[in-house]
Amino acid sequence: MSTSLERYTDRFEQYADRYPRIVDVVLVLALMGCATLGSNLTLPGADPPDQDGTAIVLMGVSCLALLKYRTHPRTAVVVTAVCTVIAISLGYLLTPLLLGPVMAALYWLATLTDRKTTRVFGVTTMAALMVAAAISDSMDRVSLVLRTVGPFFWLLLPLAAGNMTRLRRAYLASVQARAEHAERTREEEARLRVTEERMRIARELHDVVAHHMALANAQAGTAAHLALSNPQQTKKILTDLTGTTSSALRELKATLGLLRQNDDPAAASLEPSPGLARLPELVSACASVGLTVTVTTAGEPRPLSPGVDLTAFRIVQEALTNVTKHAAADAAHVRIAYAGSRLLITVSNDGPGTTDTTDTTGTMGRTDAAEAVPSRGFGVMGMRERAHTIGGELRAGPRPEGGFEVTTALPLQPSAPQAAPHAAPETAPQAAVAATDVPAGGEES
Repeated sequence: MSTSLERYTDRFEQYADRYPRIVDVVLVLALMGCATLGSNLTLPGADPPDQDGTAIVLMGVSCLALLKYRTHPRTAVVVTAVCTVIAISLGYLLTPLLLGPVMAALYWLATLTDRKTTRVFGVTTMAALMVAAAISDSMDRVSLVLRTVGPFFWLLLPLAAGNMTRLRRAYLASVQARAEHAERTREEEARLRVTEERMRIARELHDVVAHHMALANAQAGTAAHLALSNPQQTKKILTDLTGTTSSALRELKATLGLLRQNDDPAAASLEPSPGLARLPELVSACASVGLTVTVTTAGEPRPLSPGVDLTAFRIVQEALTNVTKHAAADAAHVRIAYAGSRLLITVSNDGPGTTDTTDTTGTMGRTDAAEAVPSRGFGVMGMRERAHTIGGELRAGPRPEGGFEVTTALPLQPSAPQAAPHAAPETAPQAAVAATDVPAGGEES
């Protein structure tokens, strides 16, 4: 029953909001009819007042004042209360029909104003009408208690109903505001997730394309250089070039397959993400372009989570790619250490003489003065983002004795990203980050 009543109430409020003037006029005419009928009622055996036209005029004035209840609710209460008090003083019987206009005014006052205003005007109006009923000659045959208690309860009803309506509207407004806030929050979270996914895909594609294309370019250049002088070596390099391009195609297919993957259990399984188990393949690819890579392991190897394993492999891959593209070195060293709850990886190479400079981590290093030019690559920035994503740290910069070194500390189990001690470079624009993350050998990938 209450649900049906609320449904009809909501419909009436919607119609009132759409056609306010029509609803106001209909309500005022109904109240005018009730007040006119109430002015003709008397107690049994009592004579009606002689001023029949006076009551109609008073009730008409009070009902006309109700037409302004939306903008002037206090004025409507005052006018209807004064007119009703005058009518009671003239000897008209105080009935609920006669109280119709002032009850409507009190209801709208409680609906449209705050509690303090409702309390002040409501108590004043109730007191005035109770006093008028107590001294009215039309109710001499009724006890004083009934004279005062009746108006009190009749006027208390619209105040209570108005307060309930106001609280209900406030509740609905708060629910709607929370729903809108939740919707905005969901949209912002969705945009953030999309941005993070785009950055992750960009890093993955950069690592795959930059590494394999750099190796393919170096292999093709070496083969062209040795084509006449060493045909056998050229044939071997071209064979390795075929393997490099095939590996690039496989990784691109796996990466793009992630974008097309759905929840269908019958869908074909994708190639597992690369990890440190593929380091021998990476070392062999670097050897085909003349870069000798040695790998040493310290500590007892422990199983890595897929995220940490992939991040470690990609960092080593990107560091060796930068060596093959930029560093004037024939050898590189990869050191993997399992220390406590961290995985420490260092990729270093020997290079030419250097001069002092400072890398993006704030650590003083050395670099070739002629090579200290702004870079447009994203290799070091991508490695640092990968490390921070799983809660690790990465430092990259020239070595005092020459060459370049990349050092990263990754948790054995991924955790929430941690802010670096010097976070300012990480929040700088990409151009500024790339401009300071320059390998000693030149522009990075």
